[in-house]
Amino acid sequence: MSTRRATPAGLPRTALVLGAAGLLPQIAVVLTLLANDPATRFIVLALGYAYAAIILSFLGGLWWGLAAKSDAPPRWVWVAAVMPSLVAVASAWPWMVGERWPGPSLILLGAALIVALGVDVALVRREIAPPGWLTLRVPLSLGLGTLTVLAALL
Repeated sequence: MSTRRATPAGLPRTALVLGAAGLLPQIAVVLTLLANDPATRFIVLALGYAYAAIILSFLGGLWWGLAAKSDAPPRWVWVAAVMPSLVAVASAWPWMVGERWPGPSLILLGAALIVALGVDVALVRREIAPPGWLTLRVPLSLGLGTLTVLAALL
């Protein structure tokens, strides 16, 4: 990694920029909901739901990859890596059976994104995640989690 392109956290600047850009879809969802257009409300909420579910599942994939790269990852990492996808699928259940959706599901996904930071912290403590991991993960998880919960409440 070139020092010209690295951040003080040791991560490539590209990772931080693209990570931050990953918040843009949910920012657009919140801004569109603030416009309060009943004609687009459900579509925008569904987009916010889908994006949060996809990113939560992606996070589990990141953890799986970090575990696979590690020489001796603890067994709990494998379970933790599968949980985000299971939570994402379970959050769709109300929609599938005609219950109130997507507000409660958005709250579940937003909370899961924030709670997932506990796994990131544990991966850093065990030196499974790379240096600077939390510099990337904390603002992204808090940002996306908060925006997702906000979308549910608008």
